[in-house]
Amino acid sequence: MIPNLPTPHLKFRTGSWRTVRPVLQADKCNNCLLCWLFCPEGSIRRGQGHVTIDLDYCKGCGICAHECPRHALQMAEEAPSHLEGGAAGA
Repeated sequence: MIPNLPTPHLKFRTGSWRTVRPVLQADKCNNCLLCWLFCPEGSIRRGQGHVTIDLDYCKGCGICAHECPRHALQMAEEAPSHLEGGAAGA
């Protein structure tokens, strides 16, 4: 079992510049953890049956969605309020 360790990247919040974010379709997730393994920011957390994404630290690179074999993660455009400096969308 690989522990869920904090990474140094988690010191830096994304801010309002991210234009796309991953959206999880939990019913498609088989908890293979490839997204968690490949996320360069450590913003994906292991959960019960599926992963969760900490959007405060996600940079929107899309690697998680690209690596997901079941297409459980899709990249979606950020809401205009987020791009204008509002809080990260969920």
